[in-house]
Amino acid sequence: MEESEKKSLPLFATILNFLRKNVILLVAIIAALITAFFVPPDKEYLSYFDVKTLTCLFCVLAIVGALKNINFFYILARKIVMLFRNARMCVLALAYITFIGSMLIANDMALLTFLPLGLFVLSTTGKEKYMAVTLIMQNISANLGGMLTPFGNPQNLYLYSKFGIPTWEFMGIMAPPFVLSVILITVCCIVFIKPESLILPEQKVSLNPRRTAIYLALFALAIAIVFRGIPFWIGLVVIPVSLLFLDRKALMTIDYPLLFTFVFFFIFAGNMSRIESVHRLLSGLMEKSTLLFSILSCQAISNVPSAILLSQFTTNYADLLVGVNIGGTGTLIASLASLITFREYTRHYPNQKKHYIALFSAFNFAFLIILTGFMLLLKLL
Repeated sequence: MEESEKKSLPLFATILNFLRKNVILLVAIIAALITAFFVPPDKEYLSYFDVKTLTCLFCVLAIVGALKNINFFYILARKIVMLFRNARMCVLALAYITFIGSMLIANDMALLTFLPLGLFVLSTTGKEKYMAVTLIMQNISANLGGMLTPFGNPQNLYLYSKFGIPTWEFMGIMAPPFVLSVILITVCCIVFIKPESLILPEQKVSLNPRRTAIYLALFALAIAIVFRGIPFWIGLVVIPVSLLFLDRKALMTIDYPLLFTFVFFFIFAGNMSRIESVHRLLSGLMEKSTLLFSILSCQAISNVPSAILLSQFTTNYADLLVGVNIGGTGTLIASLASLITFREYTRHYPNQKKHYIALFSAFNFAFLIILTGFMLLLKLL
């Protein structure tokens, strides 16, 4: 084999590995390129991009990354888990932590932060038989917990900004499925996890008080931007500059593929809305049932692209918002968060893929059917 071929192999493997980890981004790029053949690039492309959504997402991800780097969330979660001395309460605590975390730091970041804690707790206490159920509950908690706040899920941030939804109206729309989700997750943990005693090993991890205070202040700034209290350009200047001096690694570990996924889906959605036949078809479907069609769309193309695409064809943001949130349950590709959980589980248990997918599907479709039925019933009342 020639020297040039040897050098190209590692590069090819790196690219292939990147694409495997970022399937949704690859789909977004392909979708944008295909639609560009039907709608050639022009000045109107510039109107596709929601700069505020991208800025808010960037700021939140950057600060969450910085807090994660100083073990803020890990220490907080560990202290909560250590309060409980049996498997059922511990798993319930892990689910609740992920649930609440997704409301504050977005569902993907909540999983990346708290899944390792679930793996650590169950593996070190000899309760690995509950691992699949625990990670699935954390996954469902991340997808459904984030529905209550505008920054809890990426699609929420986009719809909140695009339609200018008032904050209290947003939370009011999402409150019923949110409450039901809490009940369902609690019931599942009680039914499927036995109250077996466990002991969590001691581990000394400390926080840097100065950095913690600064990062929390920057996090508050990011949240204020999301809630329209501060112009978004201020955060785009203050947060990156601050982290450039305090923690450059946080800027490097931002989920840039997620940001570029938004960019390419903005192009895809914008072009689709300009293709007359597609516009008529999707507008007609959304008129028949925005809620059901958005849920079904998530099962095939995931919740973030569904939100971006379907928002071009309806003004019924309430049903769309509910649909792309509860639609995150169901298939493995309904949410990027589900793919993250699958990747983490199979990385530790490569021989249990079929078992995990079967269990994942059973729980997720049960949640999807119950939540969909509940929301349709509410619409009839």
